[in-house]
Amino acid sequence: MDHMMGYRRPNGDVGIRNHLLIIPTVICANQVCSRINQMVADTVAIPHQHGCSQIGADKERTFEVLAGTGKNPNVGGVIIISLGCEVIDPNELADAIRPTGKLVEVFDIQSVGGSVKAIQHGVELAKKMRAQLDEMQAEPIPFNELIIGVKCGGSDATSGLASNPALGAAADTLIQQGGGVVIGETTEIIGAEHVLASRCATPETEKQLYHIVDRFEKEVERMGADMRGGNPSPGNIAGGLTTIEEKSLGCISKCGTAPIKGIVEYAEQLPKNGLYFMDSPGNDIECVSGMAAGGAHLVCFTTGRGTPTGSAVIPVIKITGNKRMFERMSDNMDVDVSDMLEGTLSLEDAGDKIWDEIKAVANGKLTKAEVLGHTEFSINRIGPSL
Repeated sequence: MDHMMGYRRPNGDVGIRNHLLIIPTVICANQVCSRINQMVADTVAIPHQHGCSQIGADKERTFEVLAGTGKNPNVGGVIIISLGCEVIDPNELADAIRPTGKLVEVFDIQSVGGSVKAIQHGVELAKKMRAQLDEMQAEPIPFNELIIGVKCGGSDATSGLASNPALGAAADTLIQQGGGVVIGETTEIIGAEHVLASRCATPETEKQLYHIVDRFEKEVERMGADMRGGNPSPGNIAGGLTTIEEKSLGCISKCGTAPIKGIVEYAEQLPKNGLYFMDSPGNDIECVSGMAAGGAHLVCFTTGRGTPTGSAVIPVIKITGNKRMFERMSDNMDVDVSDMLEGTLSLEDAGDKIWDEIKAVANGKLTKAEVLGHTEFSINRIGPSL
């Protein structure tokens, strides 16, 4: 399998899925969006708690994540639904997505005449747009156009020993083929940032990496809080991780050995080739949502404790090095590399096993999270609500 089947968008981007995405600009539109999603097959909605009573950088972040999710190449069409009086302007949001050339429609609940009429209008619109998307044909695409995110959550001792280094080997394979990889979780490189800094391609990138770690640590200090107890989490500690440094050293192995070409902000559009670091929280859903908004096609997610979450517009492949957990949570896990710990599976072969799964999912195989309907979505916040 030397290529993937993808949907070429009008702007040249490639999607490995062809979603019709329903975006509420504000929490007040969540119910309408969710009802339309329930009533029209093959649609996905991203309810969230933001969109109003926000200012400055916080408002901008909500806008950029919603716009980036709509621009993700796995999305073929977008319906934007607003209440009509929130701070996120639905027409501006539509204008931010339209340069991709994909189908974009927008309406507000107040003008349409309330929730019931908005649901009726949205269902008719969604059925019409879904029919248009269903006419699109997938075409062969080289793997050098694929961008994956690498993420870990619900980690235990097996994560750093097996699944993370195996994922790193798969990440190296994609980069060698000309593809792109993004690693995030600023919270989870603390104590190991010097190791990643030594891999930065330029002094400027190294300086930026140290800057985002320092910025995060200052935010924790500003809250008068201590990371310990929150990270490592109680589950991490029960799984055998004792310090943030120990966790971080395991975490960073999942991005392989390539040089880090640059640092991108949360939800910023990702370059297409090589390894990049996205400033993002360790929180699973906020981090993956940021990667999706940046344009990643899929995320490979390692877990030792067992994490079921997926993502709204991108497939999430679950990988584990914990055999007992794989058997206990087989509903949720895609790849088992626990034989590494038995000494019967080499690092190289484990990486190939993950790479084979990446290729299969890029070619349409549904992940366990997709089968189960896990479409989690969350926006990382900066400031207080007004």
